[in-house]
This record gives sequence, structure tokens and C-alpha cells, in this order.
Amino acid sequence: MFPEHRPRRLRGTAAMRRLVSETTLRPRQLILPMFVAEGADAPRPISSMPGVVQHSRDSLRKAAVEAVRAGVGGLMLFGVPKVHDAVGSGATDENGVLNVALRDLRAELGDDTVLMADTCLDEFTDHGHCGVLRRGEAGEDTVDNDATLERYAEMAIAQARAGAHVLGPSGMMDGQVGVIRRALDDAGYADTGILAYSAKYASAFYGPFREAVDSQLKGDRKTYQQDPGNAREALREIELDLAEGADAIMVKPALSYLDVIKAAAELSPVPVAAYNISGEYAMVEAAVANGWLERERTVLEVLTSIRRAGADMILTYWAAEAATWLDREKA
Repeated sequence: MFPEHRPRRLRGTAAMRRLVSETTLRPRQLILPMFVAEGADAPRPISSMPGVVQHSRDSLRKAAVEAVRAGVGGLMLFGVPKVHDAVGSGATDENGVLNVALRDLRAELGDDTVLMADTCLDEFTDHGHCGVLRRGEAGEDTVDNDATLERYAEMAIAQARAGAHVLGPSGMMDGQVGVIRRALDDAGYADTGILAYSAKYASAFYGPFREAVDSQLKGDRKTYQQDPGNAREALREIELDLAEGADAIMVKPALSYLDVIKAAAELSPVPVAAYNISGEYAMVEAAVANGWLERERTVLEVLTSIRRAGADMILTYWAAEAATWLDREKA
């Protein structure tokens, strides 16, 4: 006869719980997304994302330094230009807001962090889509996949030249990783990495992000982002990006797609990232503001769930704060 089983023996003290914990969450696994606005002379609050701002160049440098000192593993930059046009010219302009910010941070931080850039046109186009539009036979506008890839190749070279260590193609165009990899290699940037947004869903949770980047989008992106009901399709997308040379792959959003993160982790031979997106952030912050949730405990539980699903790294707007909490907990 077996002795009585008492799983609670392994939960009795903080030291015991720490010893047997199966999932770790460390600052180095967190990546902080940051927005920089062209012409801003001070940080601009984003109403739907309390605590998150559109930075000026100066405030961006200061916040980036503080985040790196807190121990975050990387920074992902998004640009908010003053002027938009049909092909997103600001994305490839060496004096465009995102490329200037990349140069600022690379000069400030060097190789002390992993500097990442959003390699997508949606922030820069006057229609808000992630690519170049063409007029269809029925008079409707659709995203031209191959014309968009040409712009992505130009954008990738501009971002690598500006100092990005890693590029994040997030437009969900077919063949984007391979085109960017060839462009980087041919331009002498073979050491610049690619974090492929391999499984990016047409989610309802992007709303606050669109405020954050002053999106010009009318309509939706369902013709190129994935349907929320599809999981096998995500694995096919991941396999294609791996074959094209992705150095890491991404699942976005995170909380509604923990099953996809798990499946991706089981499949992928390269690191898996997950993006804890704006709507997920906003939900928690709104509940905290109403007194319904305990903020620090909830945030750490959310991030731990994403790690437990299999993500090696997490893009999250809580990265700097969570890094501070985790460092205190470790001490």
C-alpha cells in the first residue's frame, strides 16, 4: 500500500515553492515595446493604455536607459510619423522618425541591449494597411503582396543601417522573411537577425495600439492576418518562416493564443516570442483602476502564463516594471 500523498508538502514555505517552481520568469526574457513620435517635445500619454506614452527623442533615450538598467532583454521600437503617404515613405527615409530613433538608441546603448525595429508599413501609410495597395478589378483596394515585399526589403536595409540588431517583420505578407533575409545579406547585414511575426491574428485586441501609432486604418486586415479560429494554419506559417531563415518566431496576440504558443514551442528549433498586446494590457489596467484586480500579482501571473505556454521571450508594455518587481523578488 502506498503512503499517503500530500502535494502540499511542496507548498508550505516560500523557499520550498521557489525551489520546486516549474516555470521561471526573469527580466532578460522581457522585451519593452516603445513608441516615438516625430516632432514631440515631451511624452504624450496614450489614453487607452494608462502609463504608456508616445515618446519624444529625449524621453525615449531616458526611458530606454532605465529599462535596460532594470534588466529587460530588449527594446522594440515603433515610429509615429507626422506625414503619411500611400507607400509609407517615412519608413525608408534615413531621417524618418523610426530610423532616427534607432540611431539615437544604438549610440546611447551600443550592444548593452537587443535593439529591435518593427519592420512594417502600417504606421507610415495614409491608408493604415501593412503594405502597398492596388486597385482590384471590382474597384476595391487590396494589399499587393509582391510590391509590399519590395518596400519591406528597403525598410529592412534602412533599419539595419540605423543600428537595429533585430528586425520584426509583422505584416504577414507571403515570403517576407526570405525577401528581407536576402536583402540584408546582399547589403552586408548578414548579422542582423529576423524575429518573424509568423502567427499574427486578426484580433479585436489591437484597438489601443492603433491609438498609440495614430493609425490611419479604415476597415480591417483580415485578408492577410490570420483567422482567430485557425491553429494548424499558424504552424504552417511558422514552418514557412523557418524555411526562409527566421532567427526567432512570434505569436501575436498572446493570451487568447496560449495553445498556439505551446504548439509553436513544440515545433520550433529557434526561440519563440509572444506579444502581450495593447488590448491585453488595457484590460488588466482597467480592472486595476476599478479596484477589481491586484496589479503586480496579476501582471506577473499573466506573464508567467505566457512563459508556461512555451514562450522564450515576451513583448510586453509591463517589461520595465515587471523587471523591477522580479529583481526585488529575487533579492
